[in-house]
Amino acid sequence: MTTTITTPATAITDDDVRALAARVGAVAAAHDAAHDLDATFVTEAYAEMAESGYLRLAVPVELGGLGASMRQVVLAEEELGARSGAAGLAAAMHLYLTLVQCWRQRRGADGAETALRRIADGLVVATSGGSDWVCPSTTAVEVEGGYRFDGRKTFCSQAPGAGAISTSATLGEGADAVVLHATVPLSAPGVRIVETWDTLGMRGTASHDIVFDGVFVPAAAVLGTRPYGVLAGPLLVAAMHFAPVAAAAYLGVARGAVEEATRLARLGSTRGVGEMHARLRVARWALHSAVAEIGEDPPADEETLATVMTAKRHVVTEARTIVDIALEVAGGRAFFRSSPLERAYRDVRAGMFHPLTPEDTLQLLGRRAGVS
Repeated sequence: MTTTITTPATAITDDDVRALAARVGAVAAAHDAAHDLDATFVTEAYAEMAESGYLRLAVPVELGGLGASMRQVVLAEEELGARSGAAGLAAAMHLYLTLVQCWRQRRGADGAETALRRIADGLVVATSGGSDWVCPSTTAVEVEGGYRFDGRKTFCSQAPGAGAISTSATLGEGADAVVLHATVPLSAPGVRIVETWDTLGMRGTASHDIVFDGVFVPAAAVLGTRPYGVLAGPLLVAAMHFAPVAAAAYLGVARGAVEEATRLARLGSTRGVGEMHARLRVARWALHSAVAEIGEDPPADEETLATVMTAKRHVVTEARTIVDIALEVAGGRAFFRSSPLERAYRDVRAGMFHPLTPEDTLQLLGRRAGVS
């Protein structure tokens, strides 16, 4: 199933991507506590991402990017997540969408090369993919030259820092309903951000609601369609790129917790430290094995989906366990709000809510095994 991709000689190295992520993470970490307290966006981290080129990490070199592979994006996101969970998760949304456009560009899809050049020039793309998943409540009505979108999207990470949003809307009703997938400028008339993000963790992602009120979407902006209620087409392509990149951010949160807890480890906590390191290592193996299995240019099918979602499930469930152990290893000092472990304890729990959820992943695997 693995596909061999020839990368340009000038492509970025693994050491380069880790160093770049560490540079961004150092800036983010200096401001994380304040953004977590106020639930404000990680603006300093994003300014550094723009300056350093992190946001164009996955854009091909010939289109103005750094030419990172999916595997290298995963490496970078773990490194960033270890220093700032919020910055890592927010950036994951933009980076996985960049990988989607790379996938489309390799297939000669209309608009993909233009989208990648715009990302290289500084466009940041948000997503509403997780808010209503296969059944969008946002409606589309056909009008001259395109469609009118109306509705509200939740969980739109990095909304304050984005210039466009990858979103969907339902056209028609009943058995004839189809879902349109499109990229919409956040500056378009009728689009507005409603600041709703006041949550347990990942507060710096500023994943506010975005409202569409009579927004005109040109027909040319529609990237594809799929049947209502079905994980297929553009949503399937998005999901299979989202899973490893988002999982990497949570793996990073767990790694950061392991590093901090090891530093603070109480006398006699050797076994706990060992368990954290063992679980972290196996979770990393699972994620990178899945990425290697699907290859750099995976087919858009259920086998690819099952592979990456299984890895994501393992990472997010293990990450939560690892951070729990980290608090026990560190002791009472981790209970203070000033401790990065306290923030990691809250941040890591968000991993359970991204689709496919751990439970939905097990349902998928059970069904594929022939049990209904």
